[in-house]
Amino acid sequence: MMDKKVAELLNDQINKELYSAYLYLDMANFYSAQGLDGFANWYEIQAKEEQDHGMLIYKYLHNNGETVTLGAIAKPDKEFKTLMDPLKAAHVHEQYVTGLINAIYAAAQSVNDFRTVQFLDWFVKEQGEEEKNSADMIRKMELFGGDAKALYMLNSELAGRAYSAPSLQL
Repeated sequence: MMDKKVAELLNDQINKELYSAYLYLDMANFYSAQGLDGFANWYEIQAKEEQDHGMLIYKYLHNNGETVTLGAIAKPDKEFKTLMDPLKAAHVHEQYVTGLINAIYAAAQSVNDFRTVQFLDWFVKEQGEEEKNSADMIRKMELFGGDAKALYMLNSELAGRAYSAPSLQL
């Protein structure tokens, strides 16, 4: 049986992952309204990934005999005025999610829940990638965002991002 606190944290993380999906859909919506379909595509795919993360945790809890309790998903509360705003908000958000994953990891480790620690190893690695990707987006916008032609090229690059489901085995 899983430690009660670890199960609660994992349950809460499902909600946080689904909130992340909402937040990224809101960012996609912002970029779509700006005519930047590549940026919108990037964040739509990001939203799908976050949904997948939530479902991985959902399945993990079920596979370990735990009850899943779903709560209301908060409405994204960010306002975007510039093309840089969503990029910076995404980076801060990924750092926040990394902190959440680390807290669950520490809780599981403290009760010797090695199965959950092993499960979370994938999320720890994933968060490293998420933080790098969000930082890279900011750097690219800083380098190219001020030039219309370069922004067009960056938008075209982001339009080429394709969705790929996670390969984590439960």
